[in-house]
Amino acid sequence: MTFSLTARDPLTGAFGIVVSSSSIAVPARCAHLAPGAGAVASQNVTNPALGIRGLSLLGRGLAAKQVIAGLVAAERFPAYRQLAVVDRDGEVATFEGAATLGVHNVAEGPACAAAGNLLANPDVPAAMVAAYEASTAATFEQRLFDGLRGGAAAGGEAGPVRSAGLAVVEDVEWRVTDLRVDDHDAPLAELERLLVLWLPQKAGYRTRGIDPTAAPSYGVPGDE
Repeated sequence: MTFSLTARDPLTGAFGIVVSSSSIAVPARCAHLAPGAGAVASQNVTNPALGIRGLSLLGRGLAAKQVIAGLVAAERFPAYRQLAVVDRDGEVATFEGAATLGVHNVAEGPACAAAGNLLANPDVPAAMVAAYEASTAATFEQRLFDGLRGGAAAGGEAGPVRSAGLAVVEDVEWRVTDLRVDDHDAPLAELERLLVLWLPQKAGYRTRGIDPTAAPSYGVPGDE
């Protein structure tokens, strides 16, 4: 039903998640990030509260493995949950409950982790990590997307995907990138189209939040 990649950029300390699913609006439920703290992907039979709780634990300085242990211990239905966590130091941890759906697997790499369920084959998460690590793209966002594309090329989900998303946090309080395709016949292609549109504008929108007097033209009628 879902395959995702969660990572910390070693160059900037940014955190990001890229995710796709046969379910509608997958990033709204599965992708959780906090600047300076870490990232949590909560999926399978998704409990979004695990992402929120995980960020709280990461914000207190707990390591990824401690966060997983705490979440699983406090969860009423851990057998149905699949989790990936990356902490502020780039340490990673994953969890798959006994009731994770269909073909499922996780893979861990340096400061990154991939997880998937209802997959076409169990090699998809490892392919995501490998594609992300091999990417020479200029931006963290593009490298994350290369990881997602690698998972899709390795087979992706057993059935057609309908939604996808990519989110990144850096050193400000909001998501500096937050792209969502909630329902589409080709969500990965649509996500890539949005990413190409977004990246040249990203710095301008960030500046508008920090100091609007230094922001570039808004590019709308009446803007002078």
